[in-house]
Amino acid sequence: MQNRQEDQKSKMTTSLQQTMAYMNERMSPDTSFDIVYRVIEVGGRQSCIYFIDGFCKDELMMKILQYFIDLKPADMPENVHEMAKKATPYVEVDLKDSWDDILYSILSGVFALFIDGFDRCILIDSRTYPARGVEEPDKDKTLRGSKDGFVETIVFNTALIRRRIRSTELRMEMMNAGKSSRTDIVLCYMNNRVDHAFLDKIKRRIEEIQVDALTMNQESLAECLYQRKWFNPFPKFKFTERPDVAAAQVLEGDIIILVDNSPSAMVIPTSIFDIVEEADDYYFPPITGTYLRLSRFIISILTYIMTPTFLLLMQNPDWIPESYQFIMLQEEPNIPLIVQFLILELAIDGLKLAAVNTPNMLSTPLSVMAALVLGEFSVNSGWFNSEVMLYMAFVAIANYTQQNYELGYALKFMRILNLILTAVFGLYGYIGALIIFVLSVVCNKTLSDKSYIYPILPLNLRQLGKRLLRLRLPEAKK
Repeated sequence: MQNRQEDQKSKMTTSLQQTMAYMNERMSPDTSFDIVYRVIEVGGRQSCIYFIDGFCKDELMMKILQYFIDLKPADMPENVHEMAKKATPYVEVDLKDSWDDILYSILSGVFALFIDGFDRCILIDSRTYPARGVEEPDKDKTLRGSKDGFVETIVFNTALIRRRIRSTELRMEMMNAGKSSRTDIVLCYMNNRVDHAFLDKIKRRIEEIQVDALTMNQESLAECLYQRKWFNPFPKFKFTERPDVAAAQVLEGDIIILVDNSPSAMVIPTSIFDIVEEADDYYFPPITGTYLRLSRFIISILTYIMTPTFLLLMQNPDWIPESYQFIMLQEEPNIPLIVQFLILELAIDGLKLAAVNTPNMLSTPLSVMAALVLGEFSVNSGWFNSEVMLYMAFVAIANYTQQNYELGYALKFMRILNLILTAVFGLYGYIGALIIFVLSVVCNKTLSDKSYIYPILPLNLRQLGKRLLRLRLPEAKK
């Protein structure tokens, strides 16, 4: 911390020997093999270059170095500004004299050139980061639409959005956070559509972040931005790995936050309707998109109320009409129903974790084994009733009808709370759990302090219709 404060206050000098002594002390190139420095002569002046091995384009650097080495003293500019702007054969060139900026640039992959007699460092941005292809993300797949996705390199992600929004109003504002990591953060927004008061608020919060590193990328940033009560499980942010979804949110006036090393975009502010929406709603005709959206709403509610309602009815069988007696348990349970439900809730998460860590070549045989052992044999052994297995199987599968992982677990926590309260207090517990569920949604606040269930509260019937129904796009009406 003290070294960084000294870097912010100190400036470069014109002495190359002092510069190299300082750089070698701070960067330790003799210890770190990937930090490379080389002393060369540029136009008759002693010079030194510093860069990170693996971040620079080798062929390009060879050409630039050859140019500098071949530069004759007669052609050498008199000052560093002319050297950077006129005599450096590259597009992205910058000048810095603050050690804090210079060290940050070098550690980010920028090529640094120090020349004896010049009081500024010439920074050549020829970096390239290891990156995978922009293939479609596994989590945010769609039946139609583009098949590209965000990657871990932030510059590629901004380019994917720029490709879709060719407007001069689109802004990509760079910031960083973390004392050690200095993680790059990009705020993406439309200057003529964004709420500037909210934008300034987000900038201030990012600038005030006091952490050593954003170790978990966007999750670390989200926890730093939203520091209120944590026990409300409903998500405060929407994450997407699809550039088309991010571009659409930007055009609606939202802010997209991109974090380096993270293949997803954070959308703010976010309401419950934003989280439930998916790209397929818009890649199909209005009637199909409306059906998909309403189906997702209904199924999400069913995943919450189905098992607690079944438990309540089994506690009060006289409430069941004669025509629906078939839903009654066919066999007397050996284990209380609430215990069966809680065990299966835990078992489903165990299967999810096992599926994530199972090698692909073993996933099919292990899935068959799990279906046989945990399905048929668990019922035959008397541990579980077949009706309980049926309803929990529906809940487990129906959770995948919506893509948001956090929303799925929020519904799960609320469902478990409802099961426990129903088992203990009966109808009163069931009603109390429903009230807690509604209050958790209604009282949840977005990052912009707006209602989480807008346009229901405050009521806006026109916007509510757009949220529930997939209407024709404005372009299609003309």
